[in-house]
Amino acid sequence: MTTERINPFFTPINTPFGTIPFDRIQTSDFEPAFDEGINRLEKEVAQIAGNEEEATFANTLVTLERCGELLSRVSSVFFNLLNAEADDELMEISQRVSPKLSESSNNIYLNEKLFGRVKSVYDGKEQLALNTEDARLLEETYEAFCKQGANLNEADKARYRELSTTLSLLTLSFEQNALKDKNRFELLLTTEEELAGLPDSIREAAALRAREKGKSGWLFNLSAPSYIPFMRYSDHRELRKQLYMAFMSIGNKNDEYDNKEIVRRIVNSRLETARLMGFDTYADYKLKHTMAKTPQRVYELLNDLLKAYKPVAEKEYQAIQEFAGTLANEPVQVMPWDWNYYSEKLKDIRFGVSDELMRPYFELERVKEGIFGLATELYGITFKKNNDIAVYHPEVEAFEVFDADGSMLAVLYTDFFPRDGKQSGAWMSDLSPEYIDAAGKEHRPHIIIVMNFSRPVGATPSLLTFDEVNTFLHEFGHALHGMFAKGTYASLTGTNVYRDFVELPSQIMENFLTEKDFLDRFARHYQTHEKIPAELVQRLVDAANFNTGWACCRQLSFGFLDMAWHTLGTSYEADINRFEKAAWQQTVIIPEVDDALMSTSFGHIFSGGYAAGYYGYKWAEVLDADAFAKFRADGIFNRDTAAAFRQDILEKGGTEDPDVLYQRFRGNKPSIDALLTRNGIKKQD
Repeated sequence: MTTERINPFFTPINTPFGTIPFDRIQTSDFEPAFDEGINRLEKEVAQIAGNEEEATFANTLVTLERCGELLSRVSSVFFNLLNAEADDELMEISQRVSPKLSESSNNIYLNEKLFGRVKSVYDGKEQLALNTEDARLLEETYEAFCKQGANLNEADKARYRELSTTLSLLTLSFEQNALKDKNRFELLLTTEEELAGLPDSIREAAALRAREKGKSGWLFNLSAPSYIPFMRYSDHRELRKQLYMAFMSIGNKNDEYDNKEIVRRIVNSRLETARLMGFDTYADYKLKHTMAKTPQRVYELLNDLLKAYKPVAEKEYQAIQEFAGTLANEPVQVMPWDWNYYSEKLKDIRFGVSDELMRPYFELERVKEGIFGLATELYGITFKKNNDIAVYHPEVEAFEVFDADGSMLAVLYTDFFPRDGKQSGAWMSDLSPEYIDAAGKEHRPHIIIVMNFSRPVGATPSLLTFDEVNTFLHEFGHALHGMFAKGTYASLTGTNVYRDFVELPSQIMENFLTEKDFLDRFARHYQTHEKIPAELVQRLVDAANFNTGWACCRQLSFGFLDMAWHTLGTSYEADINRFEKAAWQQTVIIPEVDDALMSTSFGHIFSGGYAAGYYGYKWAEVLDADAFAKFRADGIFNRDTAAAFRQDILEKGGTEDPDVLYQRFRGNKPSIDALLTRNGIKKQD
């Protein structure tokens, strides 16, 4: 007699620290769990809306906050897997459940009785004497209802439902098209001559990639560990161009994975949504709940930075062009596929540093020890690998994280290497947030950081580039934000903050990478075990601002493109390429290529939550430069400064206004001066 298998989402969790039982979850479990989760949530919401008692903060706001536990759990697991370990079946499920989730969300925010109760509490807030966190929950919940159509008339509510469902499917299709299109590109090289300029480590990785695909030769693709070093080191200009054009045509091939029409439909649907809500543009609508508040303030930042950095970038381009001409013994017009190649060579000549020179000192395991050790140095927390915690892929590791007093702080998952089912880039998310349940029990967060680093090759361990270590520090900063979360309500803890504030905890960590005292703790040659030489560290510091003008203008171009799409006042049906070129024309340093297009693969703004928010990276860079100035002044490992940053920023999440939190830590409002000084644009006083 066989025992009927029970869906693990429907059973009590009996795992270490209540972690997700990945080893018991099957793909077929998700849809029934979504359906049941939505069903339970709707019943819970109906009870709140139909409550005959007078609406109170406790029986309405708190009860609503705690609704949907099952749906939240299955959603967090599913969408993490969809980004990190997707296959066709998961993608098909996502297309089916996405409209259901949109409908469920709309059923909550467009429920008149429910909104009436929320509004009743909100209107009487002055008499409630709420603490700071409770007041924030009330404010954010009320604003969420308004933002998602609660004040609309019936006809507009119906249209909002249509638009929100359409947008959820469009953004999902955009993401999946880009992934499939990226994954199908391969560049197979079969002769040694074609490999000219490529370091041995890159060749070995390409050979392994080919063998894994059952092919002979050296295989390159558009994943970061393959694409970036090829563009930096390959002596073959035409091959560099081929790879660049493949990367810059993702989602733009006029076939089943083409995203151009999807881009138009997304921006037009967002504009219509904003108009329904009474805003002129989507950026006006989206920015209301940010530190920037308005498109005008975003443009002020972008333009101020462009004014400061573009003259520097133009001089940098001229230097690279002259250098390229010297190498070629004839004039060379440096094109986008040439920039990294010649920049790497010039940087090596000027400063004696390159990715391949640095790699041996950045063995992944030692980097991990160094970054975990930095958290120990600053905050006293420790990490212990736990092989009993189930993971979704053999390469994923799980760690117990303990606070300085030995108490359980969090569970941290790490996922470092690229796979066909994994989105490009790097990110942090949570599998379970910090919150306190109705019984008063605290649930500590379960955090995951996902990256796409260079894999081990044969007996050679994973050796990271400088940029990859920087990425690790960045995502680990997000992880600290999640792990240190301290609060009652899940919607206000961890990284649930304004989009232009969320990058502060991540970007401040990047500052440590050029600090000798930090590098000395872990950067050792993987073969000789010798500490990274002081001279090399100094060269690394000297090279920190190499081509910083170009790097800033490149980042600004993405911000201007994002804002251009989302400050449209009328629907857009014309050419995507022409729009893109016009949007970022003022930031252009390197000559543009007609057929190159970024918008069709710009996942941050078309599928990743940064719509009208990409400027947030530069906004937060201003904050992190200013904040790290305090660390530098007090000593970069100063425990008191770190404790203040933890208490004022990391623990607070979204429980208070970020302007208040920042000024509490720093003692003043930020300005761009610290960033300009750090980048060498402005001389230090």
